[in-house]
Amino acid sequence: MEVKVPDIGDFKDVPVVTVLVSVGDEVKEEDALLELESDKATMEVPSPAAGKVVEIKVSEGDKVSEGSVIMVLEGADAGASDADGKDGGSDKGSTEAPASDAPKSVAATGTASGQGDIHAEVVVLGSGPGGYTAAFRAADLGKKVVLIERYPSLGGVCLNVGCIPSKALLHVAKVITEAEEMKAHGVTFGKPEFNLDEIRAFKDDVVGKLTGGLEGLAKGRKVTTVQGLGKFTGPNMIEVTGDEGTKTVSFDQCIIAAGSEPVDLPFIPHDDPRVIDSTGALELADIPGRMLVLGGGIIGLEMACVYDALGSKITVVELMDQIIPGADKDIVKPLMTRIKDRYENIFLKTKVTAVEAQDDGLKVTFEDDKGESFSDTFDKVLVAVGRKPNGKLIDAEKAGVAVDDRGFIAVDRQMKTGVGHIFAIGDVVGQPMLAHKAVHEGKVAAEVASGEKRFFDAKLIPSVAYTDPEVAWCGLTETEAKKQGVKYEKGVFPWAASGRALSLGRSEGMTKLLFDPEDDRVIGACIVGVNAGDLIAEAALAIEMGADATDLGHTIHPHPTLSETVNFSAEMFEGTITDLMPPKKKKH
Repeated sequence: MEVKVPDIGDFKDVPVVTVLVSVGDEVKEEDALLELESDKATMEVPSPAAGKVVEIKVSEGDKVSEGSVIMVLEGADAGASDADGKDGGSDKGSTEAPASDAPKSVAATGTASGQGDIHAEVVVLGSGPGGYTAAFRAADLGKKVVLIERYPSLGGVCLNVGCIPSKALLHVAKVITEAEEMKAHGVTFGKPEFNLDEIRAFKDDVVGKLTGGLEGLAKGRKVTTVQGLGKFTGPNMIEVTGDEGTKTVSFDQCIIAAGSEPVDLPFIPHDDPRVIDSTGALELADIPGRMLVLGGGIIGLEMACVYDALGSKITVVELMDQIIPGADKDIVKPLMTRIKDRYENIFLKTKVTAVEAQDDGLKVTFEDDKGESFSDTFDKVLVAVGRKPNGKLIDAEKAGVAVDDRGFIAVDRQMKTGVGHIFAIGDVVGQPMLAHKAVHEGKVAAEVASGEKRFFDAKLIPSVAYTDPEVAWCGLTETEAKKQGVKYEKGVFPWAASGRALSLGRSEGMTKLLFDPEDDRVIGACIVGVNAGDLIAEAALAIEMGADATDLGHTIHPHPTLSETVNFSAEMFEGTITDLMPPKKKKH
């Protein structure tokens, strides 16, 4: 039986990090076969059936997508995998799919039943952006809601130790670097002085305002909040262990929004305080002289921006041949050019094989794509190789909810698990692990739980790296289009011709739109440059609404702005642009 990559969300061309089996190995169903690394998470590909590995068709560093053949099993039941190589439990297709393709359940092992200390019509496990959205929406629809959160404050990882505090520190970094670069334009500032206590206080104040606001919204909606780590003890019961002891919460329906946590690597001494993950990086305990960022994805590069601005000498190591592997190479090139000039080293196609704690620092051993090894010593190592879902931490099997070996929970398009009254959303249901995806899934789950007919049917989920410059993309990338054999044409507008970009002294950016040559509709967009994360929203709306190049080209954008680069890219495609020489005469 050929084993294929199952549904991994919207990601394509995902690199193989590790092949976990060898030819001749006997594997069981759900045994991990290999590890893949997206820009935000490391995921394992499980075996769809038991059998013997007779051929391995991929190697470390190869890129794969959903449906790619990765190995061949002998003695496996071919019926265990459908034609697309998807495990039935991980299919996120329509709820009108055959029953065999729906999310599966397991026999509930939990025996707790009856009325808990608190009872909810809907309980939401996890108060990140997806969780609190689900809780508040369900309350607005008339449900009695209980919201469980392990942190002392609402907001989950995103608000407390993720998206929000990182953006506060990135703002600090942006001000520092902009002040430095104004020297080239005739304005010189003195060398900045850093008060880490006050920088941390600024970051914490931003977090506090948002988490405090959530508490007010919860009270206004009469949502009961329970602090502590929640775990299922039965099909309708969760036990919550917190600072004030243990409470039980019984429920009619449940929405799992348990999120994810950073991936640990076995060869790294994670108990050494000089080894940090993204949470540790955000604590900003000090400014290390030399810091290694292990992983050239979004999380690692964002933190690299912060520490570089504060004075650390940064080295980045990435297994693949480019930073931010999920984006097109031409889009990440301006970022790569900028950070190469600022950082101490950027090692591509290189892996870390060992980290040894020594008195004078952390000795790191590298191995490049030629098999040659070399070492260096750093004051701190930031491990940013991805995140893993928390499905295994909540004892979901006790409620009958199936959790795969990677920790993911399969759901259908209504966010239902294999247990009819239990839903799941966010990082725990699969890629991409992004807060804005979880928010929309949370609304769908809450509305379905309240009796409304809703489906999660987004055409795209935008991705943004809040680096300097920012990198953003949505819909189909050029790399994906080529790999899938999708015909496309493109319009590219270089920001060197943008008056607004030039006035900012940041002309390295670019806006690229992909179009279907049959009807000129927008099918993809990539932007690199200042505020790219804000600009990508227009392209996302264009794709969702089925807009074509003329729609964008004829929409009057304010001038001079960066937003008009979207307009100009459409005109570049049509051949109607007047701000540059058009590449061709497509239309008159």
